[in-house]
Amino acid sequence: MKKQGFTLVEILIVVAIVGLLSGLAIPHFLNARKTAQRNLCLSHLKHIDDAKAMWAVTEGGLSSDEPTWSDLVPDYLRKIPVCPEGGTYTIGIVDANATCSIADHKLSE
Repeated sequence: MKKQGFTLVEILIVVAIVGLLSGLAIPHFLNARKTAQRNLCLSHLKHIDDAKAMWAVTEGGLSSDEPTWSDLVPDYLRKIPVCPEGGTYTIGIVDANATCSIADHKLSE
């Protein structure tokens, strides 16, 4: 009568393969997460800029005027956006892009 089951060598080979695949996949998942967070931040910056432009047109603001959050929320933005990586947003003047305190979260000119 033969026992059925896996040998220690077979189990070690499977564990090694799973470890190798995990070592290759995890860095890609982390990079994808960081890219998604950056893209969401850039989307927030674009929405802030759109809200500034609408505010300027509606209120007769000049390109050198700088709206506050209370000027933009809730009429032009539902709520104050939050950077997914913990950065802080600066609204800036109407003619300038809004900025994030995270270095690589910048809108192109």
